Amino acid sequence: MSSGSPKNATNPAILSLIGNTPLVECTRFDTGRCRLFIKLENQNPTGSIKDRMALAMVEAAEQEGKLKPGGTIVEATAGNTGLSLALVAAAKGYHLILVIPDKMSLEKIIHIRALGAKTVITRSDVTKGHPEYYQDLAASIAAEAPDRYYVNQFENPANPLAHEQTTGPEIWEQMEQNLDAVVAGVGSGGTLTGLCNYFGRVAPDCEIVLADPQGSVLAEYVKTGRVGSAGSWLVEGVGEDFVPSNADLKRVHKAYSISDEESFLTARELLFKEGVFAGSSTGTLFAATLRYCREQTQPKRVVTLACDSGNKYLSKMYNDLWMADQGFIQREGFGDLRDLVSRRYQDGTIVSVGPQDLLLTAFNRMRISDVSQVPVLDHGSLVGILDESDLLARMQEGHGSFRDEVRTAMTNRLMTLPASGNISEVRAVLDSGRVAIVVEQGQFVGLITRIDLVNYLRRKIA
Repeated sequence: MSSGSPKNATNPAILSLIGNTPLVECTRFDTGRCRLFIKLENQNPTGSIKDRMALAMVEAAEQEGKLKPGGTIVEATAGNTGLSLALVAAAKGYHLILVIPDKMSLEKIIHIRALGAKTVITRSDVTKGHPEYYQDLAASIAAEAPDRYYVNQFENPANPLAHEQTTGPEIWEQMEQNLDAVVAGVGSGGTLTGLCNYFGRVAPDCEIVLADPQGSVLAEYVKTGRVGSAGSWLVEGVGEDFVPSNADLKRVHKAYSISDEESFLTARELLFKEGVFAGSSTGTLFAATLRYCREQTQPKRVVTLACDSGNKYLSKMYNDLWMADQGFIQREGFGDLRDLVSRRYQDGTIVSVGPQDLLLTAFNRMRISDVSQVPVLDHGSLVGILDESDLLARMQEGHGSFRDEVRTAMTNRLMTLPASGNISEVRAVLDSGRVAIVVEQGQFVGLITRIDLVNYLRRKIA
């Protein structure tokens, strides 16, 4: 596998902006007797706390002679570490190969590739010991050539040291050396261990609290000392199916297990109430912090972290359609086929065109919205359907043009289903290669695609 030519297009001065992030008090939530502060690690150059340890691990490898000029960095990442390494590699002129589980958000992957890194997408449904498990695959790729350096954030001592030397001291000074508890999560273990090491010296009475997604084994390990069976979770960047070598959990005072739903909704509420635009792991941390604060009987000063920026999750937890597909937010239910329609005309979420619109307009809306067909509406009434095959046929006729109107290419022989129809009827329409169109009392409701039907059935089974 070639990692291409090393790129050094990023200004190395950007690395000087890592760290020294602001800290702000949250005042719009019920925090019981406590005062709650959040350190905005989403203000680092890539929008992530991982910038700190990525720089520290690369510089440690340079100092130890493990990474030579023009060499190749290899890492397994299920979160932001890969993006932070991509920035550092671009600034320092290294190749970078990242092995990424297939649950990582598309925004992160696009950002990583824009910085010149190579990505290898692997399975997220396998565990340690499987050849396609992201860490095992990264280790095998690194062993393929002598100039490749496997960072291994889960065991690299420079990871927790970065937080012991920078994140902890910054929090301590910003809190004016008056701090009762810190709430953190564990991905690789570096942040929590570094904070434990630092506050163990300067404030041994400061409680360290673990926030963990449901499905991860870490919260249960803190409570019982046993590593149970891992489940699955959608939150990115925290939680593990094993205890990382870098995770020193001995000083953890309490652990909370937070569901995906609570994490996502809490992160959205954090944006709405406090204006802090943060990612899914921050939702886990903030939800755990709120639980901790509300349980306290004495006033305490508590700090947690905004681990990364919410702009990496716009297609996921900040997207109402995605949240509804996952069952995390509830739309109005009707108990009929309208519940299968992901984009309802009455909700204002459907992508449509008019019969007089240009085919170019229709094509652009389909591409931007990532849909393969659009309803053609004339003053709210359904008059046709335009899909990719209609566009292709029109262009292949030889006399078609993207300047033509939609009405010249749309299909107006429509077969509709009443909202009172059943799933078997929907399946029959889809199996015939047509689009299931739902109409209620003469009013267009929306389209049911195959993925809409799959999502509906998945929610029903779950």
